Amino acid sequence: MNVVISREYNTKETKGIWCIFEGCDIIYQCKTLELPELGNKKKVSCIPEGIYDVIKIYSPTKGKCFHVQDVPGRDAILIHVGNYVSGKKIDTQGCILVGRKFIDLNKDGNIDVMESVKTMALLLSILPDKFKLYII
Repeated sequence: MNVVISREYNTKETKGIWCIFEGCDIIYQCKTLELPELGNKKKVSCIPEGIYDVIKIYSPTKGKCFHVQDVPGRDAILIHVGNYVSGKKIDTQGCILVGRKFIDLNKDGNIDVMESVKTMALLLSILPDKFKLYII
């Protein structure tokens, strides 16, 4: 099983498509939303492209989620529930948010992700306790 996030960058956010492959077949696909690419600066930038080990964890603040290991120059990078990366409400300080589709939920002109809780529950049920994540 391979997990790949293919990204699209802009000045407000980084949109991604999360695909889980079994061989050549995509068995699940969802959206990701991250902060913009700002040189891997802590709490304001997405993490660099690369290959990462990821483990399932329980976070006291985020609940069941995934921890992205050994991000260069960063720590505590999670994949967790949330909807917003720009505008008045922001749900991340450098982590990866997951959801079913992109939409402007709060009508502020910024892209958000919807159905994050359902998407995270499905990812937690599909993925093993440890896996490799390819961010391209």
